Amino acid sequence: MSSPAPVRVLLVEDDELMRRSFTVALERYGYAMTAAADGLTGLELFRDGGFDLLVLDVMLPGLDGIGLCRRVRETSLVPVLMMSARGDGLDVVAGLEAGADDYVVKPVDTYVLVARIRSLLRRATYAPVPAPGAAPADVPGPAEGERLVFGDLAVDTGGMEVFVAGEPVALTPTELKLLLEFAAHPGIVLERHTLLRNVWEYGWDGDSRVVDLCVQRLRRKLGRDRIETVRGFGYKLRR
Repeated sequence: MSSPAPVRVLLVEDDELMRRSFTVALERYGYAMTAAADGLTGLELFRDGGFDLLVLDVMLPGLDGIGLCRRVRETSLVPVLMMSARGDGLDVVAGLEAGADDYVVKPVDTYVLVARIRSLLRRATYAPVPAPGAAPADVPGPAEGERLVFGDLAVDTGGMEVFVAGEPVALTPTELKLLLEFAAHPGIVLERHTLLRNVWEYGWDGDSRVVDLCVQRLRRKLGRDRIETVRGFGYKLRR
């Protein structure tokens, strides 16, 4: 019986020492690494296809990590992890708004980087979704109880598909898992730290901006009134 193919990771990092260090460290964990030193080269490599996850530095020559993430999101829902040297800077917000699923702050320990990568890959396995514009997967219709309906929003928990007014909506694995968390608790306020634990798998109180910006992206795709903000507490899906 053949062993499964290794996970293919594209790392785009302009610092040569960090690029080599991360590549060697992640290869030791069994990942098949491809590395690029600038955004345009990273974009070319990405377009060659076949990557399971992208790790992008924010500050890159030519095309920065935020611009690269936007270009990736034009055609793909592949998980994206951003690396920022400024944990409280605007680049973190910009990266998440561009479609990144999560971020880490440099300098970052290898075990933290691996933990964030594993969490992203679990989400992608848990919630497989097609690329934007792709035809829905040919899966059997949902069994009774597997289609959750909230007005004209329908969530097929068996086929992992989302529809608004009958039209399919492409969500990243993180966006889909967040929506499934809301759909499992309609009308109930979910606190940010609960969402960080259940969706992002943070074992500690992480940066709530990750939640806030992912909710914003969901609202743009599903309708701004779907998810209600309960100030001082968190969010809830309208029944």
